[in-house]
Amino acid sequence: QVQLVESGGGLVQAGGSLRLSCAASGRTFSMYVMAWFRQAPGNEREFVGAISRGGSSTYYGDSVKGRFTISRDNAKNTVYLQMDTLKPEDTAVYHCAADVVGGRTADYNYWGQGTQVTVSS
Repeated sequence: QVQLVESGGGLVQAGGSLRLSCAASGRTFSMYVMAWFRQAPGNEREFVGAISRGGSSTYYGDSVKGRFTISRDNAKNTVYLQMDTLKPEDTAVYHCAADVVGGRTADYNYWGQGTQVTVSS
């Protein structure tokens, strides 16, 4: 069982930056692929990006590629999402997720409650 708690959301102007954190419970954090998804009102959950178990490999959704960066610290059981050059269309609730297999679809086993990111124009 893994419990995930996101933090770091807030209100930022377009062009600004935010860094989200996701702290995981348990001693097996390094066994999981970690991902970030987001969901805006009226929209389906959208894949933002994911990072491999050891952190050597990352992949991103097309809408955030080149602007967002995922990293992880397995010693701290934490995954991060650095968001730069934010746009109003990035406004959403951001969720972190964990799964042994991972991937781009939202069928991860464990989810956090989410943190709101609002980008003003």
